[in-house]
Amino acid sequence: MAQAVPAGSKWWSGGHSPFNVEYGKLMMWYFLMSDAFTFGAFLISYGTIRFSSNGWPNPNEVFKAFPGVEGVSLPLVFVSLMTFILIMSSVTMVLAVAAGHSGDRKKVTFYMILTIIGGLAFLSCQAWEWTHLHGEGAWWGRNPFLNADGTKASTNFTNFFFTITGFHGFHVFSGVVINIIMLIKNLRGDFERRGHYLMIEKAGLYWHFVDLVWVFVFTCFYLL
Repeated sequence: MAQAVPAGSKWWSGGHSPFNVEYGKLMMWYFLMSDAFTFGAFLISYGTIRFSSNGWPNPNEVFKAFPGVEGVSLPLVFVSLMTFILIMSSVTMVLAVAAGHSGDRKKVTFYMILTIIGGLAFLSCQAWEWTHLHGEGAWWGRNPFLNADGTKASTNFTNFFFTITGFHGFHVFSGVVINIIMLIKNLRGDFERRGHYLMIEKAGLYWHFVDLVWVFVFTCFYLL
């Protein structure tokens, strides 16, 4: 139950919203809602074009390569590895937030480092995937892949793929930068002096949002 605000006081003076939620956290939720609408618009546009088209490339044929493995078809194995890395980074972020709640500065540092490594690993995997597809002739305005029925495909597939995965990759990069800043502040003891680790929790909200969005991107491009 929300606590009553004492008479004569202002709800914003203590850094809390009218809903008894810390103001910065509430603003983060507002930002994530607006960002969700943007991703939703992208994915709805993709779905509309995808299912109104007569033909579409088969993901098992497009995404079958794996670094260091030549001449072997491994459909969706690499992107599954990418997904696993991102999900594990979300787990370590949860552990960092939990460590912050208990005031354990060393554990916050440890789990934040693991989260950052996971984010960088995901971005490295995405960079390899883009480089590989570009080497096969795929890019904005270019689609070398045939439809599943063997007919020539339009550039809608590659245009949407690079736009949406690139937009998501930018969010992952932003999240890594934010987490690095949080790590530096934690190493300096800023949160310990404040007596709380709310900034870690806010960074965690953003990171979990990025991971959740990837589940929808993965489903739309790699499974359908």
